Parts: sequence; structure tokens; C-alpha cells
Amino acid sequence: MIQKIKSVVLQGGFLRYLKNTSWLMGEKVARMLVALTVGVWVARYLGPNQFGILSYAQSFVGLFTAFSTLGLNDIIIRELIKNKQDKNSILGTSFWLQIMGSCFIMLCLLIAVFINKNDELTNKIILILGGVTFINSFGVISSYFYSNVTSKNIVIPSFIGLLLSAAFKIFFILNNYSLIYFVYVLVFDVFFLMMGQVYLYYQQGNTIVTWSFSWDKAKNLLLDAWPLILSAIVISIYMKIDQVMIKEFLNAEAVGQYSAAVRLSEAWYFIPMIICSSLFPAILNAKKVNEQLYLSRLQNLFNLMVVLGLVVVVPVLLLSDWGIALLYGKAYELSAAVIKIHIWAGVFVFLGVANQKWFISENLQKYNILCLALGMLTNVLLNIVFIPKYGVLGAAYATLLAQAIASLVAPVLFKKTRVTFYMMVKALFFIPLIKKSIKRS
Repeated sequence: MIQKIKSVVLQGGFLRYLKNTSWLMGEKVARMLVALTVGVWVARYLGPNQFGILSYAQSFVGLFTAFSTLGLNDIIIRELIKNKQDKNSILGTSFWLQIMGSCFIMLCLLIAVFINKNDELTNKIILILGGVTFINSFGVISSYFYSNVTSKNIVIPSFIGLLLSAAFKIFFILNNYSLIYFVYVLVFDVFFLMMGQVYLYYQQGNTIVTWSFSWDKAKNLLLDAWPLILSAIVISIYMKIDQVMIKEFLNAEAVGQYSAAVRLSEAWYFIPMIICSSLFPAILNAKKVNEQLYLSRLQNLFNLMVVLGLVVVVPVLLLSDWGIALLYGKAYELSAAVIKIHIWAGVFVFLGVANQKWFISENLQKYNILCLALGMLTNVLLNIVFIPKYGVLGAAYATLLAQAIASLVAPVLFKKTRVTFYMMVKALFFIPLIKKSIKRS
């Protein structure tokens, strides 16, 4: 299996980008290990009800976070690769656009907490987490590091902040602190990461003081990014709406049960995000060389996504009952049944992340929106039907079907996107790998 992965990945000059990926992969693996230890300890300490309140608040804010990034991250990378000399205008304009987006988010959240029926603590957590979006605006620096293939400048502050926040959580657990203090740790984690990136940005001889805002640049960025903004909104809805709807149809404890499983299931989603973000420049460069190399690299990427997706699914299925009992305890017994269903959605998520990069490279973002919108609509409708009837298991089934439709089924509906549908089908059935095996034999 390892040899197959290597042959898929290394073909076509991917090695240089994988060295950069190793930094991000290492940090995310460390973050996952902390989540499986300290994060699980926090969930056990809080219990399904309070953990459900925290998860609900995070999901509720997550519905609006697309207005903070404005879908600019990949656009910034593309623009910096094309015109590095204009980095101050690109970064400065993107930063202030995201600040404006954060202001809009806070306005929406203030209105939401005023009209909803949540308790005071839940609304307080929602507003605190909403304020974090302002800090996240400094994340445009991450796009600069990605464009220069220097991911270590993202990893170093993230890893240090991870260790510090884990230490705070352990201290709070041992000293019986309340839920709100764990919310403050989430704020600290983001603040430390952003300020660390600012520091390393300065260490490279750059400064945010020279950033400038350009209305013309803002207009051009938003014209390119608006499909990504819409797609990010759609993604936020169909990735987060399930926990919000579980709270409305059931209760906070049910959200805690579902969230415990989902966090383990989605913990692996960093894999396609990191790999695709790091390999995106390679795919763009291949497009400049010739179409055959470009399509070959794209097929290799889809192949890799399926292989890695299944590498995650199989052990999780085999160990879910034992793992949930060991990690969370009897209070989260229902989570084991949820993760057995939800984990399969990961295969389609892996493919979808790769396909989204293709949409960007072909400037077909509007079709991406349509595919995601179909998935979102499926998820919402199925949640309405399944949650009252099947509880949290219904939400898991709804997510699985929605991911399959958005990532795999929807692209076949449009002539311009069918090329990747066929590629993804080939990858799912291992057709390229089978052909290579036949040729070698």
C-alpha cells in the first residue's frame, strides 16, 4: 500500500511540494494527537451536555465564518504567484476586506442572539467566538507563506500555541474550571497563531505597515472570489447545520454525542486540505506546460485522495466501538454508532477538496457553487426528515449522502465539469492503478 501511495504522489515532480507539505502534515498530526488526548479529556470532563453547548456555539458561528475569509485564501495564493511584487497591495486589501467581513458577522450574531431562545451562557460563547474572526484576518499571511512554499512559518507558531493551549486545558480540568474558560483557550489559540505568523513575517524582512488598500484591487479580488464566497457559505451550512438542527430538534446532550463522533471523523480532513493546498502550485504550473501533464497530475491527485480516504475509513470502522468507549467513556456510547456512518463521508470530502482546486484552476467556481448548493440542500432536507425519525444517526446519514452528491454526483450534471466526474469514478474504482498493474505484469 505504501509503495502505491509513493508511486502516485511522486510521479510528475511532486516531491518538492511534498517536502513543504511535511511541515503542515507534522503539525496537523500533532494537533490530532492532542485532540485525541487532551481534547477527549475535555469532552469527558464537560460531559455530553456542556460539550454539546460548546459544539453548538462553534457550529452556529461556523455558519457565518465564510463572510470573514470571503473565499480569498486560494485567490491570494494565485495572485501572489502571478505577481509577487504587488504583495503589499494584495495582502493589505485582502486583510481589510476580511475585517469588513468580520464586522458583518458580528452584526449577524448580535441579531441572532437577540432573537433566539438560547440561554445566556450559550449566547455569550457565540459572541466570543464571533469576535475571533477579527483575529483570523491576519491569516492572509498564511497565504503568503503558502505561495512561497514555506509552510514551516505557519507550523512553528501553531505548534507552540497548541502546546500552550493544551497545558491551559489540563490546568483547567485539574482545577475544576467552568466551561467558559475552555472558550477563552480557543481564543488564545487563534491569537497566538496569528501573532506568531506576524512575527515570522517580520523576520523575513516584511512588515504589515507597508500593506495598502486598493479599491481597484478589492473589486478585482471580489469579482474572482465571489463564487468562492458563495461556495464557502454553502460549505459552512452543510458542514455545520447538522449540529444546529440537532439542538433545535433534540437537545444539547444529543449535540454532544454527535459532535464527539464527528470530531473524530473530521479530524482527518486536514489531510486533503494540506496536500491539495501544497500541490496546488504544482498543478497550476503543469497547466502552463501542457494539458496532458496537467490532467495526469490531476488524476494522480484524485487517486491519492481515494487511497488516503480508505486508509482512514477501514481502521476507524474496525476500532470505533472500542475506541469510543476507551476515549469518551460510557456517557458517549451513542457516538460509536454515529462515527460508523459519518466516517464514510470522508472519502467524498477528500475527493471534493481536490476537485475544488480544479474548479479554481479552470475558473469554474460557479459550477462549484452549484454542486455544493445541491449537497447543502440535500443535507438540510434530509436532516429535517431523518433527525426527528432516527435521531443523531439520521444526521450522520444525511451528511454522508450530501457529501456524496456534492462531491461526486453533482459534477456529472454539467458538461464542463464531467471531466473530473470521470476522473473521480476512475479513482474510486482504482482503474488507473489496475491499468498500471496490468502493464507491469
